[in-house]
Amino acid sequence: MKTYHLEFEQNLPIPLAEAWDFFSSPLNLATITPKEMKFKVTSNYTKDTKMYAGMIITYHVSPVFGIKMNWMTEITHVKEHDYFVDNQVFGPYALWHHQHHFIEIPGGVKMHDILDYAIPYSVLGRIANKVLVGKEVKKIFSYRTKAIDELFGKYKG
Repeated sequence: MKTYHLEFEQNLPIPLAEAWDFFSSPLNLATITPKEMKFKVTSNYTKDTKMYAGMIITYHVSPVFGIKMNWMTEITHVKEHDYFVDNQVFGPYALWHHQHHFIEIPGGVKMHDILDYAIPYSVLGRIANKVLVGKEVKKIFSYRTKAIDELFGKYKG
């Protein structure tokens, strides 16, 4: 199985606690996901639900061609105000391991995402990643950067 590794960084002009509160709530993920993906959390969590290791989150998502899929992730590690990790339990990927790191910097917080993923179907999966999936994943994170800047403003350093 071929795995792909991506890293993304973004600085935000908000306190670490505010960044943590927003990004550690699964319900806020839809806010920073492209609308055409029709992303919806189906787990029964509220805005007040605190993230914890072992937390299972279910979603409906339409990642390509409007095809609706179920997706389930587990939060496997949490160190409050530092990082959390989500792993796909089942869904569109053969592997999805996403680390979310938060680092306090002067005037804000640096978010550092580390993503390792794989596509099923061996050679066909590699072709699909090259032609479509890899570009879509990068497009999602690019959209997130813009959406986060709109929500919190641009970091001026």
